[in-house]
Amino acid sequence: MPGPTTAPAAAADPAPRWRAVATLGSAQTLAWASTYYLPAILAEPMARDLGVATPTVFVAFSLALVVLALLGPAAGRAIDRHGGRPVLLASNLLFALGLAGLGLAQGPTGLFAAWLVLGLGMGCGLYEAAFATLVRLYGSSARNPITGITLIAGFASTVGWPLSAWMVAEFGWRGACFGWAALHLLLGLPLNAMVPRATPWAAPTHPAEPSPASPDPAPAPGTLAAPAQAEAAAAPGDAPAAPAPMRTAVLLSIVFALVWFISTAMATHLPAMLQAGGASLGAAVAVGALVGPAQVAGRLLEFGVLRHVHPLLSARLAALGHPLGVGVLLALGPPGAAAFALLHGGGNGIMTIAKGTLPLALFGPHDYGLRQGWMMMPARVAQAVAPVVFGVMLQALGAGAMWVSAALGLGAFLALMMVRATPGPASRPVP
Repeated sequence: MPGPTTAPAAAADPAPRWRAVATLGSAQTLAWASTYYLPAILAEPMARDLGVATPTVFVAFSLALVVLALLGPAAGRAIDRHGGRPVLLASNLLFALGLAGLGLAQGPTGLFAAWLVLGLGMGCGLYEAAFATLVRLYGSSARNPITGITLIAGFASTVGWPLSAWMVAEFGWRGACFGWAALHLLLGLPLNAMVPRATPWAAPTHPAEPSPASPDPAPAPGTLAAPAQAEAAAAPGDAPAAPAPMRTAVLLSIVFALVWFISTAMATHLPAMLQAGGASLGAAVAVGALVGPAQVAGRLLEFGVLRHVHPLLSARLAALGHPLGVGVLLALGPPGAAAFALLHGGGNGIMTIAKGTLPLALFGPHDYGLRQGWMMMPARVAQAVAPVVFGVMLQALGAGAMWVSAALGLGAFLALMMVRATPGPASRPVP
């Protein structure tokens, strides 16, 4: 992963942060509802009309996730240099184009081409881009704004699934695609146009590049302090040596890949997994409905209590949520299913925030978007293959597949235990 080569400007638009959080959170709700959560409602009618098997639609969706992974570093680099608004506005145009193409598709070629365009939009317009936008605006103090937009966009499925289902019932699946495309032009573009404008990017003037692991001092609200200031202010011997940035970045990449494999596998196969454990179909569906509220509850916990601790501690606790939930489910059987959903969902909700705040705390805001794009690339590939791979495991192992997912969760926790935070003004040390 390349080291930092650019330095962001020293100030950002002083617009109130709540306005940026509200507009970005609303735009993110639209972006997630119209892409990531779209196949759950449209896959079957789309496949039937196009004359393909339903899994083919999910393969096309997986292609979009691979495109998202590949585009992530370039989109993050663009946000580092120019701010998030132009990248986010471009995502709305790509979303509208891809959704319109999906509505016009007449066969597999059109289906895959449309999802390829949607993958480009996802690479420019989902959480990673929004997080990088906030870091570009607010530097090391972006943790609470990042939490804020995930609280709002956490309801994307709650809004998106019923709205998609209504549009399909009223206008057919093609009409639903056209409807979502229109919303990106009529709602998404104005929302992202309201994102505060970042100050122009400036090339670094310091003769020696700082280590990307050196934390920046907490800037004043609306400012982004230069990493060189932290170097100048720190005297030798004041703090332990910074962890090797490549080692830390690799560990975080592993963590995010494991966690997002589990998250996507559960989103796809949770009812079937619970049934394999002895739950009835009705109970499995009811328990699955608890995951969404549990994710929001986890994010509220992060916003209220856990924001006072280092993000590394939050991430460690979150990584244990799924393994603990599996342990309860395997020990108690179906009566433990609700506890599993709450533990899994709560951990997943906190980890969604941690993927934005943890790299910020460990590396600082310098080149945040580029670094985030590289670190999330394995996670997006893991998301793309998770439905198929875990489905095969579920068929082969039945309820035993839960042991595999729990082991992956423990692997993420152990990797986080190998990460060490460096103490500094922007973050508290953790053991």
